[in-house]
Amino acid sequence: MNKQLLILGGTTEAYALAEALALRDDLRVITSLAGRTAQPRIPAGEWRSGGFGGVAGLTTYLREQRIDAVIDATHPFAAAMTWNALESCAAAEVPLLRLERPAWIAAPEDRWELVTDWAEARAALITNGAQRVLLAVGRQELAPFTELPDIWLLIRVVTAPDPLLHFPASQILLARGPFDLAGERELFTAHNIDTIVCKNSGGDATAAKLIVARERNLHVIMRQRPPRPAQELAITVAESIHWLNRQLAT
Repeated sequence: MNKQLLILGGTTEAYALAEALALRDDLRVITSLAGRTAQPRIPAGEWRSGGFGGVAGLTTYLREQRIDAVIDATHPFAAAMTWNALESCAAAEVPLLRLERPAWIAAPEDRWELVTDWAEARAALITNGAQRVLLAVGRQELAPFTELPDIWLLIRVVTAPDPLLHFPASQILLARGPFDLAGERELFTAHNIDTIVCKNSGGDATAAKLIVARERNLHVIMRQRPPRPAQELAITVAESIHWLNRQLAT
């Protein structure tokens, strides 16, 4: 009987992992997507969309589907899912690995201001006198930036926010990464961007904006990652596959 792998997905790494494993004859690969995007990218192998119903629901799913291993490759800011996965896998006695790309690290010439929440980020925009801002925080976290006085926002999201919140001066830009350096330079020039607000997501797909900010000495307001549980961690797809092979061999 094939082994059953559940990938908690949605990230670049999760898609790459599913693609690398889906054709294996000894493995059934199921990727779970959060269901927050109307037209998600479909991963290789089987997939499902939507929540599990908290720890109890995920525990039940693991048992009913006879899952042999779980790789949590959710976004670095999907903190609730990571804690739920840890508790559920412990209850169902299923081995769990966290696959998480390393965080970005500021270079000496970068002008980053680290914040722990969006209220701090909003205050920093006002204090620093920002005028033309690239807001790259995701469509579900826009509310703290409404009604900002005298600040124009270029709101870059994959899917349009619904309902559309009130921003006195803004433009919605629908775009999905990866973003290349030439395109980001053109975007910043066209919109005269002076500040970026973003999460420390890490990875290459959206890092070009930080290179442009460094080149132009622009201010970056960077939200730090939430606390994570102590658990086994991989930072590459290759490391994850090596871990999985060890688990399946036991």
